[in-house]
Amino acid sequence: MTKKSRNPNFVQALESLRAHSFDVTPYAGISGGMLVAKYGAAAVLVAAQAKDAPAAFAERPGTLLSGEVARLVDRGYQKFLKTSHFELPATASQLEAIHQFTEELKQVTGAISLYNESLGTTSNLYQYDRLKGREAVHPTPAQPWNQAGGH
Repeated sequence: MTKKSRNPNFVQALESLRAHSFDVTPYAGISGGMLVAKYGAAAVLVAAQAKDAPAAFAERPGTLLSGEVARLVDRGYQKFLKTSHFELPATASQLEAIHQFTEELKQVTGAISLYNESLGTTSNLYQYDRLKGREAVHPTPAQPWNQAGGH
């Protein structure tokens, strides 16, 4: 007798999401992508390549703004919601909705829920203003002990 998998396949996961009041619609921007929404938050799911999970994120969870999933950007002092057209500060209720949506989505699909993500909303991108420009390559400092002249 073959052993049944605990994790559903992609189609079964989508049906389970619909049964738990998630809105599931095809997403035109990504082939095979499905837009899953609830509480004003949304994510785009595609069938996962790994056998241990039915779905993978094509677009991580964010607020649904004008039919587009807004990315969450953390600037250190404030979190922002960024779309291809505009960027606006995130409110506490939006962050709470994203967090609740993400936790329910992981629970229904059987995805792994990590401890640090369960504590609060995680951002897609971190851009701290004090770190701006540090990614540039700086010349190596002088090393006087490696001088060729000798004595």
